[in-house]
Amino acid sequence: MNFIRTKIPDIIIIEPVVHGDERGYFVETFRADKLEEFIGYKINFCQDNESKSSRGVLRGLHYQLHPAAQTKLVRVIQGSVLDVAVDIRKESPTFGKHVAVELSAENKIQLLVPRGFAHGFVVLEDDTIFAYKVDNYYSPENDRGILFSDEALGIDWKISHNELKLSAKDKVQPKLAETEDIFDYGVNYYND
Repeated sequence: MNFIRTKIPDIIIIEPVVHGDERGYFVETFRADKLEEFIGYKINFCQDNESKSSRGVLRGLHYQLHPAAQTKLVRVIQGSVLDVAVDIRKESPTFGKHVAVELSAENKIQLLVPRGFAHGFVVLEDDTIFAYKVDNYYSPENDRGILFSDEALGIDWKISHNELKLSAKDKVQPKLAETEDIFDYGVNYYND
């Protein structure tokens, strides 16, 4: 596995090694030992999630408050998405900035989105299957979001807004500047 820090160093691209021949392929999609060695702390994934969506579905931008904050390890099993992570750690030098990476069944790239980031994705192909691990259970009372179209974030979703399909909840999320429930940059959210 190859680990690559992005322009926001806490967000990590993971390129797995794919072994293929005329029979198909084999790939290790997760290795706790290698990931923990690279990031420098233990991570305990406890829940796997999967969604299937059509082109134009946008899910996000979502996060959970402490103590239910989540690190996500995301990938695409079928199809492709534009995956986006936004730094929502107050006082962070990259607060409000984002990383956008295309994840697909073809490239098999994964993205590690740590606690302190809002996450979302837009589906680029019909019948896309998106899967991810989280290190904290889903907590409805700690569930929060940021409006995907907040101009201050400057996210190019690669699909025109009139083609997007959003949940009722995601259409009315607050803008980042209107969100009070965000993360303190100096807090270590991994020592719960």
